[in-house]
Amino acid sequence: MDEAKSGAWKKSELSQGGDCVQWRVAGDTVQIRNSNDTEGPILTFTRSEWQAFLGAAKAGDADLPT
Repeated sequence: MDEAKSGAWKKSELSQGGDCVQWRVAGDTVQIRNSNDTEGPILTFTRSEWQAFLGAAKAGDADLPT
């Protein structure tokens, strides 16, 4: 997908040091990548997949074990 035709990459304001990912809306998909390797792989999700993930994260289902 041509970057010029996609939304701008965004990064969380909570990112610290080099530990962050970037995401963007690209047409009917959401893409994420490692901000330290912007030429590396990009994961692409449908909007419904992304919404399901965000819902689980907000509910605490994606929390790391302590």
